[in-house]
Amino acid sequence: MRIAVIGGTGHIGSYLVPELVQLGHQVVVLSRGERTPYRASSAWNRVERVQVDRDAEDAAGTFGERVRALGADVVIDLICFTEESARQLGEALRGQVRHLLHCGTIWVHGPSALVPTPEEAVTVPFGEYGIAKAAIERYLLGGDGLLGTDGLPATVIRPGHITGPGWAPINPAGHLDLGVFETLANGNELVLPNLGLETVQHVHAADVAGVFLAALANRSVAIGESFHAVAAGAMTLRGYAEGVARWFGQEPRLSFLPWEEWRKTVSDRDAAITLDHITHSPHCSMEKANRLLGFRPSYSALAATLDALTWLIDNGKLTVDTVPLDRR
Repeated sequence: MRIAVIGGTGHIGSYLVPELVQLGHQVVVLSRGERTPYRASSAWNRVERVQVDRDAEDAAGTFGERVRALGADVVIDLICFTEESARQLGEALRGQVRHLLHCGTIWVHGPSALVPTPEEAVTVPFGEYGIAKAAIERYLLGGDGLLGTDGLPATVIRPGHITGPGWAPINPAGHLDLGVFETLANGNELVLPNLGLETVQHVHAADVAGVFLAALANRSVAIGESFHAVAAGAMTLRGYAEGVARWFGQEPRLSFLPWEEWRKTVSDRDAAITLDHITHSPHCSMEKANRLLGFRPSYSALAATLDALTWLIDNGKLTVDTVPLDRR
């Protein structure tokens, strides 16, 4: 099949695009052209590249028609963030493609209630990102999509906290400062908010790509559905910190502060990121992807983050005094 991947040089696309090529598909990648893929692969030599500024073309009302003109059987949209953008693409592709796969987010659920959370749980999103992504899902799956032969056969994949080689994972304090990992690696005390029992749910980019591939391969049951793309199980901040410390051969040294006290120990930006994560405290189920698509993630949540840390150490972005246990 001819498959167009929008935003295909990012985290997910770096794993997804080479797999599509290896499966024999003709792949077109649309991107700004400002980023090289995170993973080298000879498969990229067989990929057609289209340089495009989606924001500018969305504003001009031309992006959907540009994608339609590519004549793709399948479109995989990895970088859509507003309902208006989704509608422009969707209306241009209505009745023209066999499958549209959209990258959503587990943030559409809002705060966790029932855990592990199934896809069909009531969504109560908050924050600009989660609310916008939920609106996109309503458009794609909530009535405007499957309209007979002229419909829009859509599937939404909802990743958790994507990680892997090439970028920093959300850390055990719920934000992005690499110093948290250095603190744990060097055997120093780490202060966590509250009791450290809120959760995060990472997923390796390879597993996110795997859910997209499984949905593509099982089109008949995937159309009209959403699927989580997370590790099989969430981690508490405390458990995450302990796992990282022990990977470095350290006994974890943790202490805890109530939120209002803890937030004063970090920057305003880090506090805001942490609050976003602990207020959601996701723990989503992968049962539906297993049952309908036959997909199970290869990486645990901790293993996904450790793969990212290995890359950060190897590339001099993380300074540690000890060598991880699996390298001794």
